[in-house]
Amino acid sequence: MPHDSTTIAAISPLLISVVVPAYNEEEVLLEFHRRLTEVFNPLPYTLEVVYVNDGSSDKTVSVISDLISRDPRVALVDLSRNFGKEIAMTAGLDYASGDAVVVIDVDLQDPPELIPELIRHWQEGADVVYAKRTLREGETWLKKFTSAAFYRLIRRVSRVQIPADTGDFRLLSRRAMDGLGGLREQHRFMKGLFAWIGYRQVAVPYRRDPRFAGETKWNYWKLWNFALDGITSFTTAPLKIATYLGLTVSLAAFIYAAIIIYKTLAFGDEVRGYPSLMVVVLFLGGVQLAALGVIGEYLGRMFDETKNRPLYLLNKLVPAQTRKDTSARTAPTSSRLEASSEISS
Repeated sequence: MPHDSTTIAAISPLLISVVVPAYNEEEVLLEFHRRLTEVFNPLPYTLEVVYVNDGSSDKTVSVISDLISRDPRVALVDLSRNFGKEIAMTAGLDYASGDAVVVIDVDLQDPPELIPELIRHWQEGADVVYAKRTLREGETWLKKFTSAAFYRLIRRVSRVQIPADTGDFRLLSRRAMDGLGGLREQHRFMKGLFAWIGYRQVAVPYRRDPRFAGETKWNYWKLWNFALDGITSFTTAPLKIATYLGLTVSLAAFIYAAIIIYKTLAFGDEVRGYPSLMVVVLFLGGVQLAALGVIGEYLGRMFDETKNRPLYLLNKLVPAQTRKDTSARTAPTSSRLEASSEISS
């Protein structure tokens, strides 16, 4: 239901949690926090900023600890090692206790100034409000091209309609958060999971800025593996392609075998055709290995899921003073994180 923010804020201010994964981001953290707090200070909401340290090797934790000492709205979720952005984001979402949760990168490519617009759509009844890029500054043409090609490919082969030109920058309602918290798969493609939960989703266009400082942690090898996770998590199309390709090649091989038999019976057996024989053998072998590779990708992911390991472990958890009590919730998502914290400490 839509909310009247003024009336509700006067009775009990709504809590907005902002989840910020960080990996070696000491250069940009202070500027990010300054801009974020400038956005929220005039708003009639309580703020909780959840910084997730994903095994940083620089002074990221020290900077966040300094922010905690100066701002009671800051929380730290410190993972035991680097688990990757998708897992770090999940840890932050598990912890966040807000009535609505915003996910945003710390590099300031996604402007915090857009958050009030996301909140407005949530107040009007949307459960997921995602920021859609109209322009991507500071990125090479190759990255833009490959990114656009990937999202258009996965939209065609997946049953889940994943929005194109959309990153992780978005707002989720508590209902959407509770639904997302039940999805605990190891190979996490969060953009697909955000779309999979459904509910009412609204796009907000924006212009993406260049990175404020530091260097991107994504190289093309990591992007390739990320794309594989997305495809194998949300479609079985590669398995179907391998099946149809195998059937086509088998049919072609059967026809070719029939031609060879006919020529042998009609014209006799001649010792010729070694080059064509090698081409056929190598082609069939290559198709078989490619199909086995596709099967292996899915089998490896099934193997990881059957081990049932926790998604992450914590080194330290420092809650924000503005955190809501989540003990009354049914199957709260944060309980997994708090249990992990007790075990790891």
